[in-house]
Amino acid sequence: MKVTLIGAAGGIGQSLSLLLKINLPVGCELCLYDLNPSTPGIALDLSHIPNKVKVTGYSGSDSLISALENSDIVIITAGIARKPGMERSDLFNANANLIRNLMSSAAHSCPNACFCLITNPLNSLVPLAATVLKQAGVYNPRKLFGVTSLDIIRAESILSQYLQRDIMPGEIQVIGGHSGQTIQPLISRVSGHDLDESEIRSLTQQIQDCGTTVVKAKAGYGSATLAMASAGMRFISSLIRGLKGEENIVECAYVEGGSPYSKFFSQPLRLGKHGWSEAIDPAPFDAQQQRALDAMLPSLREEIALGEKFCG
Repeated sequence: MKVTLIGAAGGIGQSLSLLLKINLPVGCELCLYDLNPSTPGIALDLSHIPNKVKVTGYSGSDSLISALENSDIVIITAGIARKPGMERSDLFNANANLIRNLMSSAAHSCPNACFCLITNPLNSLVPLAATVLKQAGVYNPRKLFGVTSLDIIRAESILSQYLQRDIMPGEIQVIGGHSGQTIQPLISRVSGHDLDESEIRSLTQQIQDCGTTVVKAKAGYGSATLAMASAGMRFISSLIRGLKGEENIVECAYVEGGSPYSKFFSQPLRLGKHGWSEAIDPAPFDAQQQRALDAMLPSLREEIALGEKFCG
């Protein structure tokens, strides 16, 4: 199995490269790509970690096709990171052309791959990527994922600290999208607590604001990279397990076609040999969850339309 990481020299990319090298199954090939000329050196550095995962590195626009060819999984972290004062629309304008061009190359070089998008703003860039693949005639909605696992691990961390107990993987679901109020953690479903509505609102706000707080805390020197790399590794590990035929592998991700609430929506997915095999409806919702869902859907739909319209 060939796993290709686009944006490997960036903040998320280098951390995720290390985690992939350490954690990919024996016999996998890890291919790193970035415009940055240091990328072959990053691959060489990682190759000194003794295991059975082969690492190759490519840099420069001329080598993109070589990096993508025969890929089974393509992970995209490339793009401009969010900075203090930057709106999501500013981020979209900065990254949209890049993602369009990368997806166009991927559509021709590895049309049957699973595409895992990490570059923000996900709510708009995943629909943009889908449009590129549709225009190329190779779109498979079950193989295009917006990786929202960062929201999951943030929710697990915040709830664990607040409740003073471990939150197990899969115990908290985060649905909707991957920005602001579109991030909807289903906190009331976590067992063993008696949180009231005001506590749930406060915890939800903390989870929604994590990205902004990290950007501010880094004082203009980047956005969330380390936790995102960990979350990305978690999703890729589950995806590979599903592709290899392991059953009952469930992760939340932002995809098209599995939701009655929005054209693109993040929700629990059962992963299988051909991408996601089943979208699990997170309903029924309690009154607070339903109000939050209803309030965020107009914003989510606007962000989806922004991505779809970009490619005409």
